[in-house]
Amino acid sequence: MQRILNNPDDIVDEMLEGFLKVHSDIVEKTDNPRVVRAKKRSEDKVGVATGGGSGHKPAFIGYVGENMCDTAAVGEICSSPTAAAFLDAFRAADQGKGVACLYGNYSGDNMNVKMAVKMAKREGITVKTVVANDDVASAPKDDRGKRRGVAGEIFMWKAGGAKAALGGTLDEVTEAAQKAIDNTRSVGIGLTPCTLPAVGHPNFEIKEGTMEVGIGHHGEPGIEVSELETADKMAKRMVDIVAGDVPFQNGDEVAVLVSGLGATPVMELYVLYGEIGKLLEERGIKVYKSYVGNYFTSLEMMGATLTLMKLDEELKMLLDLPVNTMGLTQI
Repeated sequence: MQRILNNPDDIVDEMLEGFLKVHSDIVEKTDNPRVVRAKKRSEDKVGVATGGGSGHKPAFIGYVGENMCDTAAVGEICSSPTAAAFLDAFRAADQGKGVACLYGNYSGDNMNVKMAVKMAKREGITVKTVVANDDVASAPKDDRGKRRGVAGEIFMWKAGGAKAALGGTLDEVTEAAQKAIDNTRSVGIGLTPCTLPAVGHPNFEIKEGTMEVGIGHHGEPGIEVSELETADKMAKRMVDIVAGDVPFQNGDEVAVLVSGLGATPVMELYVLYGEIGKLLEERGIKVYKSYVGNYFTSLEMMGATLTLMKLDEELKMLLDLPVNTMGLTQI
């Protein structure tokens, strides 16, 4: 394992120390060292909080900032933040108008968020939740409640954060975030495994010359292992899986997000996007806005995810609102 680190057990805290120094114009620390808060945010608004395990940078702290998330709770690598961290994230986000907690569907996060919501209620803080479940490969369409949250969370945070910045009530903010994730679908293809620094070796295997379709960000099994394919064939697999699920149809407008999983060169992500764009055009699906880069990663895993969000006029307006975070900046 060739990594830049000191003691592997300290990597999350040391990462946070560096992150806060570099992005001190966007974020600031709180009394809880595992909670990051936006430095600039509108006053007298609904708070927007999120959180999750480390190793997915820029998620989750990278989406804390103006007009997006107000706070994020930080967990160990691939582990949920504690209930106490989520509670402190709610406290730091709350301005008396309630807090929308927008997070991904993982058992540890579900358990700790629920505990934190109960503790917040006892303190007089109203918290409503929206759970992202955009990963098509993780459960059948008629069982969406079991699907994982992956890169589609970014669109959920964008919509919810924008609605809050525009003065929406707590119900309006959670409705906007729910609408965004209900219209969003994702799928990933993994080419290599990743290594937890404290473990020192990959905790799952993807053999040389193969790829795993539908793999999760923590190495959760996908739906098929096949021989490594060319970019055009990978794109077709991804578009077929995602577009058929909502479904996305001729005439729809979409936002497209192609995220690397950590170690795939951005150049290759643009190759993949080019093929995806052709396929969407063939289907009569119009691309309104596109994002290509490392938006939601899995340490040094090679591969990529495709996320599509079907748009209406409200979602386009929320997507277009300027935002200033480490992971996403729009003027």
